[in-house]
Amino acid sequence: MGIRLASQLQEKNTLFSKLLVEDSMRRQVITLPMDQIISSAIRTIIKFKVDAVLVTDGEGLPAGIITKTEIMGTYYADLPLEIPLSDIMASPVITCSPKDTLESALVTMQQAAIHRIYVTNEGGKAIGTLSYPDIVGHLYRFCCDCDYGMRKRSESSDHEKLRYSIKDVMTPTVTTALDTDSITEVIEKLSSFQLGALLIIDESGKHAGVISKTDLALAYCRNVPLDANAHAIMNGPVKLCADNQPLEEGIRQMVFSEISRLFVHGSDHEVCTGVLSLSDAARTRSGSCQACSSARIKVKEQ
Repeated sequence: MGIRLASQLQEKNTLFSKLLVEDSMRRQVITLPMDQIISSAIRTIIKFKVDAVLVTDGEGLPAGIITKTEIMGTYYADLPLEIPLSDIMASPVITCSPKDTLESALVTMQQAAIHRIYVTNEGGKAIGTLSYPDIVGHLYRFCCDCDYGMRKRSESSDHEKLRYSIKDVMTPTVTTALDTDSITEVIEKLSSFQLGALLIIDESGKHAGVISKTDLALAYCRNVPLDANAHAIMNGPVKLCADNQPLEEGIRQMVFSEISRLFVHGSDHEVCTGVLSLSDAARTRSGSCQACSSARIKVKEQ
C-alpha cells in the first residue's frame, strides 16, 4: 500500500492551489509485478518513455517503485539483470488523492525529494501518476492562453517586467565529467550531486554530449562494462538555451521535445553556466511570469 505524507506547510495562494491533481495527472500507470526482474523494468521504462515503474503485489496494489535511480545503483553494484524487483524496489510508495490540490501534491513531492507521485483511489489502487512534466505542461497551456503570454503579449514594457527569464529560474551550476572518465565515475558523480544527467566535456572543455540515467539504463541492459569510458554511451548534441531567453520558451522546448532539462549558456555558447529542469520550472508555481500569482489567470470553479 502507498502512504500519503501530510504537508506541514500552509498552501500558498497560487494557481496551483486552485487546480486539482486530477486536472494534470496522467491516467496511464505503468506497472510490473514484484516477481519480475530488473531487465524487464528497464525494457518497460524505455518502451513507454517513463522514469519509473510501479511495482505491485499479488492484489495489484502498490508495493514499491523502480526508478532510474534504483537501476543506476544496481548497475553500479554490478548485479545481474535477473535480480527480482522485490529485492531493489524503493518502498513505501508515496501517494496522493485525485482531489488533492496541485500545490499540496507539489509540496509533498518536494518534501520527499521525489519527481513523481502516484494517485490512488479510496481502495488504494493506483489510477494515475503526477510528475513534473505533467505539472509544467499544464502550466504551459495556461501561459499559451494568457493575455500576458508570448503568443498574445503586448509590446508594453510593463508586461515584459512580469516575465521570468531562464536565468531567473535555472540552477546556476553545472556538474561535468570528461568523455574519458569511466562509467563508474559518471555514476558516482550523478549519485553524489543527486542529478539526473551529466554534461560531458572533452579535454578542451567543450561540451561533447550528455549522459542521463536513461543512457545508463540502456548501457546496463546491453552489458556495457563499468570501466568503459563516458564517450561510449553519451548522447548528443547537447540541448542548449540562452540564459536571457524567456522561461516560457525554455518550457516550450522541453515539453515539445520531451526532455527534462536544458543546459544554459550566456554570451559564450561554448560555456554552460546553468541547467534548467522541469522541476525548476515547476518550483516557480506561476508559469512563465508573475501574472499567475497576481491572480490574472482565472480558473474555472471545480
